[in-house]
Amino acid sequence: MTESEPNAQIVTPAEEPAGAMTFFEHLSELRKRIINSLYAIGIGALVGVYVSKYFIEWINKPILKALADAKLDPKLVYTHPAGGLNLILTVGVYLGIALASPMVLYQVWLFVAPALYKHERGAITGFLFSTVFLFLSGIAFGYFITLPYILHFMINPGSLFKLQHEVVPMISVNEYFDLILLTLLGIGLMFELPVLIFFLSLFGIVTPKFLWKNFRYAILIIAVGAAIAAPPDALSMLIFMAPMVGLYFVGIAVSAVVVRRRERRLAAAEAR
Repeated sequence: MTESEPNAQIVTPAEEPAGAMTFFEHLSELRKRIINSLYAIGIGALVGVYVSKYFIEWINKPILKALADAKLDPKLVYTHPAGGLNLILTVGVYLGIALASPMVLYQVWLFVAPALYKHERGAITGFLFSTVFLFLSGIAFGYFITLPYILHFMINPGSLFKLQHEVVPMISVNEYFDLILLTLLGIGLMFELPVLIFFLSLFGIVTPKFLWKNFRYAILIIAVGAAIAAPPDALSMLIFMAPMVGLYFVGIAVSAVVVRRRERRLAAAEAR
């Protein structure tokens, strides 16, 4: 046996997780990552408060357009002396969290990566990217597509309830921001449907065959959700349902990949 043969059997460090850490070393590392994340959020909040007025103008555009289309005074109000300041600080904090999220995710990655194998690191990187991409896509869809329909119906429900002249809205900017936050976060989370199906498939709870067989029930659930979240007209419901149906099919494809890989690993284990 040559001297080079034993070395050929040694697994390269890239395929091995990092060395074990003691309990106190884990605590020290966790403390470091949390402090760095808090610093990032603090700096992000300062930047967020500084630019919040521009962001407030941006999030106010849909409601001001809806008011103008309804031939109403396109203005928002606040009903508390500190309402304007509270809005600026609230928007600034949320912007700070959003701006700091890449740094926070990076700190989480630095904490867990040493304990992972190389292929696990690649899988988690792809998972994080997909999750963030789907969430941002949901927010963009909600702001540019769904929100105008919802606000138009809320501001001008006269065709359905005959209230065009009897009731005039006086909309608080703080309450409007709460509505925007709830709506966009809700749609962003609904766009995580493929990620949910990924986890359910990973634990063997669902399979692509099961998802395809129950497609009709999924459409029914999506339709009920669209009826609740969207204004009660056919066009708005179809606009809301279209991406959810598409994401359901993406979830079926994701489930098929997960199941195929699991079957391949089991077959390889049985062949040994």
